Amino acid sequence: MQRSWLAGQTAAFNSWVSGYIDEGVSYLKLKQTNEGLVAQNKALMMELYGKQGAKNPVFRKVHDTLGGGQIYTFVDGEIVFNSINRRNNYFTINRGKRDGVLPQMGVMAPKGIAGIVINSTDSYALVQSILSVNKIRINASLKNSGYFGTLTWKGDNSRVMHLSDVPKYVSLKIGDTIVTDGKSAIFPKGVMIGTVAGYTVDNQTGFWDISVELSEKMGALNKVFVVKNLKKAEVQKINDTMQAVIKKEND
Repeated sequence: MQRSWLAGQTAAFNSWVSGYIDEGVSYLKLKQTNEGLVAQNKALMMELYGKQGAKNPVFRKVHDTLGGGQIYTFVDGEIVFNSINRRNNYFTINRGKRDGVLPQMGVMAPKGIAGIVINSTDSYALVQSILSVNKIRINASLKNSGYFGTLTWKGDNSRVMHLSDVPKYVSLKIGDTIVTDGKSAIFPKGVMIGTVAGYTVDNQTGFWDISVELSEKMGALNKVFVVKNLKKAEVQKINDTMQAVIKKEND
């Protein structure tokens, strides 16, 4: 009897250990799968946006007007805090100065843009969410026509932003794709933003007021990618020179 009971207990213990190991192996496999997906997304972004002439799902080529070669690299990170219900929203990521993450770097998610870094410590960075009234202005364009405008958030809906400054003679339809236009040093050209959800004429400006349904659900952010523009200093130098010329002409 004792041997039988002991054998039963041993079998139960072995079964528990086996199950625990199976769960552990499954967890490790899931973690490895997630890490693999992040690496694949990062590699895909490098292929789509990183180099001059790289293939792009929206535009065939990404032109580097300052010369050929590598333009962007990406640092993957995770959200550790996020808000979407304030007038100006922020999120924190687990990457900082040690990873080369600095203010004025764009932040993308797998399905679209997410924000701009405003401060960083050694290990973390604070990001201004695109859901921020009068804090974020994104250069964006219509995929089909190439007409561009300014993307802002009005604070009323976390799923919708608004594209302004597009002339009303430009043809629109519901579902048209909105992407970054590459006219800043923050985001690459052709990054998905969302689709046209509606449009009316702004009576004050005479231009379209276009409602853009975001492709990325900002309340469900998890994995993100910080955009490092390797030629940002050159772009900034050119912009500073242009501003100086304009100021001199106006004096």
